Amino acid sequence: MTTDRRTLLGAGLCMTAAFASRAGLAAMPAQAQGCEWPAASGELRHYACDWIPAAAALGGNVEDRAAASRDFGNIVQKQPRAVVKPASAADISAVLRAAGKSEQKVAARGQGHSTYGRALAEDGVVIEMNSLDTIHEIGADRIVVDAGATWARVLDATLAKGLTPPVLTNYLGLSVGGTIAVGGIGGSTSRHGMQTDNVLALDVVTGSGEQLTCSRQSNPDLFDAVRAGLSQCGLITRATLKLVSAPKRVRRYQVFYPDLASLATVQRRALQDDRFDQLQGAILPDGKSGWRYQLEGALFYDAASPPDDNAVFAALSANRETSVTTDLSFHDDALAFAKLEALLRSKGLWSSPHPWLFSFLPNVNAEEVTEEILGHLSAEEIGPLGRVTFYPLRHVSGTPLVRWPNGGVAFCVNVVHIQPFPDAPSVKQALAKNRLLYDRIRRAGGVQYPVSALPMTPQDWEQHFGPAWSMLSEARRRYDPLGLLTPGYNLFGS
Repeated sequence: MTTDRRTLLGAGLCMTAAFASRAGLAAMPAQAQGCEWPAASGELRHYACDWIPAAAALGGNVEDRAAASRDFGNIVQKQPRAVVKPASAADISAVLRAAGKSEQKVAARGQGHSTYGRALAEDGVVIEMNSLDTIHEIGADRIVVDAGATWARVLDATLAKGLTPPVLTNYLGLSVGGTIAVGGIGGSTSRHGMQTDNVLALDVVTGSGEQLTCSRQSNPDLFDAVRAGLSQCGLITRATLKLVSAPKRVRRYQVFYPDLASLATVQRRALQDDRFDQLQGAILPDGKSGWRYQLEGALFYDAASPPDDNAVFAALSANRETSVTTDLSFHDDALAFAKLEALLRSKGLWSSPHPWLFSFLPNVNAEEVTEEILGHLSAEEIGPLGRVTFYPLRHVSGTPLVRWPNGGVAFCVNVVHIQPFPDAPSVKQALAKNRLLYDRIRRAGGVQYPVSALPMTPQDWEQHFGPAWSMLSEARRRYDPLGLLTPGYNLFGS
């Protein structure tokens, strides 16, 4: 097995969130026009009241605006008129109130991990949220943290007290606010739901600039509209998150099967038996223009009671000789994806275009539809380090805007290209194929996880949200009446 392959296998499987490097955007030094921002602080205190609509106020901020015109997907480019680095939620409120006067579009940018320009605002305002990353409080069962903090920062802080969020994304370089805005899926989702299900309260600035705290008890309509609401009604500035006791160690098993049907059969049995703390899987290029079918299961344990490997392999009907087993501390296992990130950076693949497609398929036809998806793809097209993720999840989410196929179990099926795209036409071809596959997924009763590189019309979004569309639309009218927020999704048109 090559070093690259070991790194890939050891990095975890469910790449169900978009990834990107940090963008160090500085605050925009506006030209003074004779007035100050009301109730603003820090770097915004001396900004002119009319800098947003005034192109002349942008001065020499070419680098900042260029950095905020792209995301990790490296497919869509939209240059903003201004980039703002807030020092407080009050600064964000001031920006939105000023933007409303001239109807400037506004988007919040966390770590820049979107794959299709969702956090971009052409000729509008981009608010760089990673300047708000303070951890305010850690209690026995919760943490209060700014939305711009990464999950890696959260985990480092909570593990010092023997605690962890119940659900972590595989890549911890994502921001707290960014994943809550889309749902937040992780290896423990079958047991604990989405990250949005583990949020206790949120501080939000609405599209009209109002600062509100919401939870299941306070402003519950806003709470439901912001969690997995794609930042259409408000921008999350602070989150109170549930914590649980952290395990000490993780033993991870990666085993291979001859075909998709065999993999799915064992995965379903493992899910039904609740055999693993995390259950994932993928279809991987085999280096010979074919595929390998991999199950990945993880068991949490304390040093005094390690897992019984013989029992695990017997239950999986697995060939132990071709399997891979790793045993790491909980912290090191959670950060294992960093090795893959380093590998991709070393090969120049981290900055390549990422026309990725993320979806959930119904349990009843998951193999059939996935075989059709594979029929439209080739191992060479995906790239030697790419994959099609494939594994079952229980539907335990209670977040109204998280979309899910009918039934208690669905399969996470993601097309993850990791290869250099030689030119724009090849990227365009991949996007067209995403649309073809998405239409097939939708006809089969599946849904997308809304971080895909996929052009969507307002009609597409209405169909995506289904019965929840009216709730989201009403919340949009109530909390962002001018329609300023997050235009990159194109939910409601221009």
